[in-house]
Amino acid sequence: MFNRLTRSRDALVADLPGLTRDRHYGEGRVGERPFLVIDTGGFEPVAKEGIMHQMALQTKQAVAEADIVVFLVDGRQGLTPHDKTITDFLRKSGRPVMLVVNKSEGMRYTAVVADFYELGLGEPYSISSAHGDGVADLVEEALDLAFAQRPDDPEELEKIEHGIKLALVGRPNVGKSTLINTLLGEERVIAFDMPGTTRDSIEIPFEREGKQYTLIDTAGIRRRGKVFEAIEKFSVVKTLQSISEANVVVLMLDAQQDISEQDAHIAGFVLETGRALVIAVNKWDGLRTDERDEIKIDIDRKLDFLSFAKMHFISALKSQGIAPLMKSVEAAYAAAMCNLSTPKLTRALIEAVEKQEPRRKGSIRPKLRYAHQGGMNPPVIVIHGNALDAVGEPYKRYLEKHFRDTFQLVGTPLRIELRTGKNPFAKTQSK
Repeated sequence: MFNRLTRSRDALVADLPGLTRDRHYGEGRVGERPFLVIDTGGFEPVAKEGIMHQMALQTKQAVAEADIVVFLVDGRQGLTPHDKTITDFLRKSGRPVMLVVNKSEGMRYTAVVADFYELGLGEPYSISSAHGDGVADLVEEALDLAFAQRPDDPEELEKIEHGIKLALVGRPNVGKSTLINTLLGEERVIAFDMPGTTRDSIEIPFEREGKQYTLIDTAGIRRRGKVFEAIEKFSVVKTLQSISEANVVVLMLDAQQDISEQDAHIAGFVLETGRALVIAVNKWDGLRTDERDEIKIDIDRKLDFLSFAKMHFISALKSQGIAPLMKSVEAAYAAAMCNLSTPKLTRALIEAVEKQEPRRKGSIRPKLRYAHQGGMNPPVIVIHGNALDAVGEPYKRYLEKHFRDTFQLVGTPLRIELRTGKNPFAKTQSK
């Protein structure tokens, strides 16, 4: 239903109960009328502990935020005691409720809705979210009811600022959800001491010191051999998609565990996609001085290929080190989206060549003539010249460092492309 309303595949779908766990926001539109949809986890209002209790808290918060609640029931399963328990909660919430009977394709209206009149929530709506039957009419009525309840100008929803898209990634249970809750000042996502709590990638609009962000809480990525559940495999795919779509990635490491191959694997994927990066070493407050020294050495050794990224030592739970971390996020975003002029790039290229020329390859010495920007997020610098096929990787790394230092490109990968001009004498020489 969420995916149909938002015309996306943002929510995981599988024939398993309890798949959605956090509140999940999405944008929809009917004609000229925009709206926000909040998807919630399976609701157990009476759950007192564990993950089901955390999911219930998320659902209750979503109901409190909503203008209209769509109570989705299963037309093929019929009325259940669970439906009655949820109805009692919704009635006490004071929110307008639309009772919607799903999975009604191929069934007569009177037969599919008959049982649900007992809930006392008015005339049930009959739909099929999988096939789209009745969904458009349902949304129209929901919007009419919503704006009747709160007659705001619909154009207020028209412009939704996304700001910097910031994805938090890392192994399971490193504290990603805790950091998001700390930034937001509320229990927005489930932070539970059990690996794999977050299964979907949750996007959350967020403002900090007048700046707009979209925070993306992602599922923890395990080693391939440990990904058993089909759902967890879907979650890994969603996480990798979130990295690709983000502007900046915060790679979270657990200071109280050794840096693993999986940490390096996640970091490698971030680098491969070209996303700007900040490293957050979490749970720093619980370490002795000698342990801190050891973890710094371990990170430098195993993640040396991330030397372009700023590293921060934080405690998400105790809100320590968060302000400097967010400043580095802004700096990384600015570096990734920088606009470098051709004259400045060419001057920097000439300076680099004057300091150190590329090595000859046989009798040929490459000639680097000028440079221009070929893209951003990550910045791509295109260098033109002659015989550039002879330029080796060490010299390309030298150029990358020179450009990075010259333009203060901290926190973003940098791509160097070499393009050789055609030799006008090539045909003559071949004859």
